[in-house]
Amino acid sequence: MCVKEVLVQNQVGLHARPATFFIQKANEYKSSIWVEKEERRVNAKSLLGVLSLGIVGGTTIRIIADGPDEEDAVDSLVDLVKSGFAE
Repeated sequence: MCVKEVLVQNQVGLHARPATFFIQKANEYKSSIWVEKEERRVNAKSLLGVLSLGIVGGTTIRIIADGPDEEDAVDSLVDLVKSGFAE
């Protein structure tokens, strides 16, 4: 299992468009992937789940993956969040 924390950089956070990019990236991997905000954990491959967390800019989230490509999955999702989703 691989876990990393990352600060959401873009002002609006993970609203519909950035969340869609995030989910598309998560779905490129075979591992099970979750996003955690405070004590809530959701499937990172679920748009409704990610949106339900209400992640806004300045929030620290944890990205957790378990599976054959867990490290690559977490690293690429952390990089995507750090990039600000090109906004």
